Amino acid sequence: MQRANHSTVTQFILIGFSAFPHLQLMLFLLFLLMYLFTLLGNLLIMATVWSERSLHTPMYLFLCALSISEILYTVAIIPRMLADLLSTQHSIAFLACASQMFFSFSFGFTHSFLLTVMGYDRYVAICQPLRYNVLMSPWGCTCLVGCSWAGGLVMGMVVTMAIFHLTFCGRNEIHHFACHVPPLLKLACGDDVLVVAKGVGLVCITALLGCFLLILLSYAFILAAILKILSAEGRNKAFSTCASHLTVVVVHYGFASVIYLKPKGPQSLEGDTLMGITYTVLTPFLSPIIFSLRNKELKVAMKKTFFSKLYPEKNVMM
Repeated sequence: MQRANHSTVTQFILIGFSAFPHLQLMLFLLFLLMYLFTLLGNLLIMATVWSERSLHTPMYLFLCALSISEILYTVAIIPRMLADLLSTQHSIAFLACASQMFFSFSFGFTHSFLLTVMGYDRYVAICQPLRYNVLMSPWGCTCLVGCSWAGGLVMGMVVTMAIFHLTFCGRNEIHHFACHVPPLLKLACGDDVLVVAKGVGLVCITALLGCFLLILLSYAFILAAILKILSAEGRNKAFSTCASHLTVVVVHYGFASVIYLKPKGPQSLEGDTLMGITYTVLTPFLSPIIFSLRNKELKVAMKKTFFSKLYPEKNVMM
């Protein structure tokens, strides 16, 4: 095979948690519980939206798509990470490493694109309510979700092909718990490594900043529209529909900025691992909590759909 001739490395060693040898069992239990809660929270959101007719609206369609992308993103990384915490063999095949990078980047960028689409949805709902049914028609929503997924897959393909067409010479220890771009670039050799590193960094930062600026633009118009509402109750009601999305955006891009915009220079293995955990484990863990607790309509629907079935006697008393 051409790839075998192109690279002398056939597998990599993930050593992201080697800096915490005495904490690995505790980390495994902690991350397993967070992972299961992430899956349960997102599945609960999807089941609630599916079963409650009042939630069959564009905003909750986008929320379901966001939950799917979040589940797939965590599936691409966390099960392997959990297995490595219990195993003494941390090797990962060349193709498996490339696959993990492709899926994690694809679903990660899909998540960013969907957050941007959700910001646009809130802009139309608040700033152009009379045109909402036209701009957010079923076909329009499907196109927006489809474009978000297609964009994420394209980003994943571009980044993965750029990285894995490099030559890896001899060294195969990845100083991370996943096949992440910066530690892989340190293992590559050849004259084109610097060009690829700058190109991949530019593409990722441009996409993230582009999404973030579009969300900021949406909320600038939203804020201007809310300030024109005369009643305090009307302003609070309009802002409440944006609160959960805005909170998730702050968390998502806050942790992403730590990963992609951190100062250049020598980084410790512990520092890189901890920063990676915030974006890989903590952000997906917080997202369903934020949407469940800060979205009053979704919270009421969850109680109506599930808790009333689990505790019918309380429902009767209410």
